[in-house]
Amino acid sequence: MEKFLIDMNMCNTTKYLYVYNHIKKMIIEENLNVHDKLPPIRKFSKLLGVNNATIIKAYELLEIEGYIYKIVGNGTFVSNLKGENTKPKEKRDGIIHFDSGNPSNDMFPIDSFKYAVNMALEKDGNSIFDYEEGLGSEDLRKNLVEYLNTIKIDTNVDNIQIISGAQQGIDIVCKGIINHSDVVFVEEPSYAGAIDVFKSRGAKIVSIPMLDDGIDIGILKMKLEKFKPKFIYTMPNFQNPTGISYSTYKKKKLIELAKEHDFTILEDDFISDFKFYSDDNRPLRSYDDAGRVIYIKSFSKILMPGLRIGLVEVPSKLIKKILIAKHSSDISTPGLIQKSMYYFMRNFEWDEYLKNMEKVYMDKYCLAKNLIEDKLSKNFRVRKSCGGINFFLELPVDYNSQTFTQFLAKKGVYITSGTYFFDKIVEDRFFRINIAKPSTVEIKEGISIISDSIDEFLNKYKYK
Repeated sequence: MEKFLIDMNMCNTTKYLYVYNHIKKMIIEENLNVHDKLPPIRKFSKLLGVNNATIIKAYELLEIEGYIYKIVGNGTFVSNLKGENTKPKEKRDGIIHFDSGNPSNDMFPIDSFKYAVNMALEKDGNSIFDYEEGLGSEDLRKNLVEYLNTIKIDTNVDNIQIISGAQQGIDIVCKGIINHSDVVFVEEPSYAGAIDVFKSRGAKIVSIPMLDDGIDIGILKMKLEKFKPKFIYTMPNFQNPTGISYSTYKKKKLIELAKEHDFTILEDDFISDFKFYSDDNRPLRSYDDAGRVIYIKSFSKILMPGLRIGLVEVPSKLIKKILIAKHSSDISTPGLIQKSMYYFMRNFEWDEYLKNMEKVYMDKYCLAKNLIEDKLSKNFRVRKSCGGINFFLELPVDYNSQTFTQFLAKKGVYITSGTYFFDKIVEDRFFRINIAKPSTVEIKEGISIISDSIDEFLNKYKYK
């Protein structure tokens, strides 16, 4: 990182242009080599004492001019200015995205939601553009209480905070209850966005391995003898990135341990509305009778992700802290979005809509699972799952997932390297296939491309 240190005191122009010109000069003068990796945005901004937007703008300009290229999930790299071995040309209409967690655009209920937006504008008028009360629209929160009851969560409107997506939910929970040097337990592997938030708050992260039926309770007990966590972050149903679901025993055991050792559980739920082949897709929160679970519900996988709406259901003793943290983030989630969500849930057969979405995801999951078992399991270890949108695979010993990610990108298939999901990784052999975005046709094609390319990769890229 030291070679990227720039004296910002010498800056006599816009900051992002100053950074851009400095990196450009390093590339032209060959102080950086082809395919050298540039620093991650967050680390680079911290090194220079600037905000993330400065680095993002500099990188965007360098990419437009061909000096650098990006590989999703892996980072930003120096291009070859001679035009050889640069980032693989994307088939703009043909890239298969197993690297995106967002659902396909054709799954969105655009027409129905248009009517919901119009209802909100007609019925609420100018008031819809005022700030909503701190916890969010009371009408929507009442709706959400009814919805949560259908998944066996008993709550009330005063315990629900409307949020602008699950990422914000994680952030405001951390703002509300985490102090520097507090201990946070996470599953290993886990969602990268959460790990980044915990680190940004100065938390000490302790990783607990995942077994095929959920977190390793034995190791969790051992860690609890050494550390007192402020909370444990978990995705008990169809976890990201592994697809693993907790057994009923482990869900109940985790709550039991939270009572015994006096810690909170932060549950991140994005797709437990659907059962798939799970024996128990109930949220962990539905088993909690002692106010131990903070429950984050994202709608990004079952409704348009760009709406940026979700909820945090919080025990009464913590709700004031979460409310203050939310207000300091953005005051309130936009009223138009909240009221449109309310009218959509109220007037457009929400339950029927969820059933249709479940069928779409079930068809994708079954197809991908069968293809992966048939075409990939001979060469890769596949983590056991019973549903969801993620498959987590492991390369043989002596192979590297980042190399494999770049190799497949040249063939028009994007996956996500496993390095993205670990706080500290010992061996980089894991990768994730996410099936939310591609169609069934693309799933077939993408997995076939991976299968047809395996021998070539294994022959060429083994460590010497």
